[in-house]
Amino acid sequence: MTQRKIIHLDCDCFYAAVEMRDDPSLRDVPLAVGGEGGRGVVTTCNYRAREFGVRSAMPGAEARRRCPGLVTVPVDMARYKAVSQQVMAIFRELTDQVEPLSLDEAFLDVSEVDSHRGSATLMAEYLRKRVREEVGITVSAGVAPNKFLAKIASDWNKPDGLFVIRPEDVADFVKTLPVEKLHGVGQVTAAKLHAMGLITCGDIRQCRPEQLVERFGRQGVRLYEMAHGEDNRRVSVTRIAKSVSVERTFSQDLPDKAACDSVIPALVEDLGRRLSRKAGRKPIHKLFVKIRYSDFSTHTLERVRERIIEPTEEDFAPLLAELMTDPARPVRLLGLGVRFRNDEAPVTQLRLFD
Repeated sequence: MTQRKIIHLDCDCFYAAVEMRDDPSLRDVPLAVGGEGGRGVVTTCNYRAREFGVRSAMPGAEARRRCPGLVTVPVDMARYKAVSQQVMAIFRELTDQVEPLSLDEAFLDVSEVDSHRGSATLMAEYLRKRVREEVGITVSAGVAPNKFLAKIASDWNKPDGLFVIRPEDVADFVKTLPVEKLHGVGQVTAAKLHAMGLITCGDIRQCRPEQLVERFGRQGVRLYEMAHGEDNRRVSVTRIAKSVSVERTFSQDLPDKAACDSVIPALVEDLGRRLSRKAGRKPIHKLFVKIRYSDFSTHTLERVRERIIEPTEEDFAPLLAELMTDPARPVRLLGLGVRFRNDEAPVTQLRLFD
């Protein structure tokens, strides 16, 4: 059985990060998004504001009392959604097994991803670097064998951090974990656990499951499982895959087109494996090639190529030749992919009159 590899990625103070990215004058001041006016509530704030005790959902008046120099800006949800789409698109280039939890965080199941030597740790570092370089904000990541532990891990070294919980380390890690860290344990449940003398997951392990069920109902089973580092929930993907792609970032830039041509066969082979796993016999509509040059400029070219079941090197060669207008320009990243024809989309007749 394949060892599950889950990454949880969480953008650091997301709304505030976007504001600081777009207005550098906000980077060195305590900043809150929202909380303006007499009854406004803080949506999020940067880490400088958090040093004063400012928190999300805090009334703006209280936030300004705690931090007299607090700068507030209005919420710009359309802009945050656009940045979120950009971040999630980067995640989906690595795998289609992405479960967004909100605009700024997502679970990824990378158990079957072969790139980056199959290392979830290297994949997490790669995604964090791409978001930092291409989007201009930072992301913290947690790597673990399940969703529960990955989410805890992503918060361990915030901001702009990475924490890895290896399968062999789960038992020791969870043993000393405070019960407050468990998913679904708020102040009320934590107080009940403390009243029972249960301060850490190690303490919960000493209980019989029936004791926890008697005290907490169905949540007792969940508490027992989490205290043992167990979580069988799958990454839930509701988005229909519209494309499959592979790409490779090179530790040293490829010097020219000839070098790019030499790696195409390996990329096509990787793409074929992903297609067989993820797409079955879905009809291919387009092929595309992606290049990122040494100056980080990125270019993509796609062309309709129907009646192709298994793309070959010869199918992608014309696209690479057309896209790479300067054959002597060094290449940092090279990718290939296919887009599917949507035969399940409903066909509707537009009416001239209502």
